[in-house]
Amino acid sequence: MSPLPYHDRPYRPCIGLVLLNPAGLAFVARRLDTPDSWQFPQGGIDEGEAPETTVLREMKEEIGTDSAKIIARTAGWVSYDLPVELADRCWHGKYRGQKQIWFCARFTGSDTEIDLATEHPEFDAWRWIPLAEVPDLIVPFKRSLYDQVVAEFLPLAVPV
Repeated sequence: MSPLPYHDRPYRPCIGLVLLNPAGLAFVARRLDTPDSWQFPQGGIDEGEAPETTVLREMKEEIGTDSAKIIARTAGWVSYDLPVELADRCWHGKYRGQKQIWFCARFTGSDTEIDLATEHPEFDAWRWIPLAEVPDLIVPFKRSLYDQVVAEFLPLAVPV
């Protein structure tokens, strides 16, 4: 069965997470499958799952801990399109991109809890950086989404 034409495909419903440490810095991780590509944790919302549940589940699955307190979320969905050639390979050509609800959370654990060697590793390195610098590290097709999310959560990126 061939995939739907690109523009007829739906968006995959997901969450994204801006995780801030007590110093107000943002967590970013480098993708295993895309050299020099950094991003925030994100992932698909399972059928019937509340986005607030998804964000902590995905955090645990991707970085080994769910020690966080949600402090904000985007008012609505934010979306991005995958490049056509990538959309044809990802998710068996079922989606054209992702629509995401983004959360901002405070990391309540210690850095020693962060473990990228999860059951299905997605990242090979991580670091804390100023939130305003994150969009410069992102793949071009996600850049405008990251600009929007960073602008919305930037006032929260302060030491506590």
